[in-house]
Amino acid sequence: MTLPDRPAERHRQIARGFTDRVRGTRSWEVPAPVAGWTARDVVRHLVEWFPPFLRAGSGVELPPGPSVDDDPVDAWQRRCDAMQALLDDPATADRRLTNPHIGELPLDRAIDQFYTTDVFMHTWDLARATGQDDRLDPDLCAQLLAGMEPMEQLIRSSGQYGPRVPVQDDAGAQSRLLGFIGRDPEWGSTR
Repeated sequence: MTLPDRPAERHRQIARGFTDRVRGTRSWEVPAPVAGWTARDVVRHLVEWFPPFLRAGSGVELPPGPSVDDDPVDAWQRRCDAMQALLDDPATADRRLTNPHIGELPLDRAIDQFYTTDVFMHTWDLARATGQDDRLDPDLCAQLLAGMEPMEQLIRSSGQYGPRVPVQDDAGAQSRLLGFIGRDPEWGSTR
């Protein structure tokens, strides 16, 4: 699968994959590959972390949705739809996001770099936790890994990624990316 370069189209495609896993989830309380998280927590993270970051950096206020505790499927769908509407809005191309740690970026690029990439990586977490198809686009895995490896010290010091998990020398791009971000590619749910 080849992912589009345009942030709006890339989000549409990556979010569709995550949405399929959300809709396919039968138990929200199963453990996830992120220590201490359940499947519900994976969705909670993607629904809750970005709105304050977006508001602080660009002044964009996303519409509120239902609680992930009450309805994780609807909470995700509303967040996903709001993000897609923002990316599809022609005015977004002229907006900027400013952050003391990353500087100033075009808003659509910031969403793509921080949010859509996060959705992509957490698709594996939800899929693996719930026994669904956990394959990720290998080209994007390789691209993300190539972009992250030179910044490993900064990434590790951020606290957002766990220690690197060793993988086989001949591991594919997905396993190498997962190991880099602190996931055990062989992790299996204890359902």
